[in-house]
Amino acid sequence: MLNGMTLLTTEELSERIKYDPRTIRERLKDSVLLEGVHYIRPFGGRKILFLWETIRDDMGKFSSHSLSIPMARGGAAHG
Repeated sequence: MLNGMTLLTTEELSERIKYDPRTIRERLKDSVLLEGVHYIRPFGGRKILFLWETIRDDMGKFSSHSLSIPMARGGAAHG
């Protein structure tokens, strides 16, 4: 854990959110899951560790606003 955060590998995240690991790596990473927010690269290496609590909280936020588009600074566009 990092400052109370649960660190997950791609495979562990896959089990929790029910997405294929390949989908996480190729479609979600860097479009929905952002480096420094949702995942880190320890010691500047290639390995990726996902921050579970941040992902869980963001999934809940965006699912309750399914008719809105999330914006970079945390707002949402409606319409």
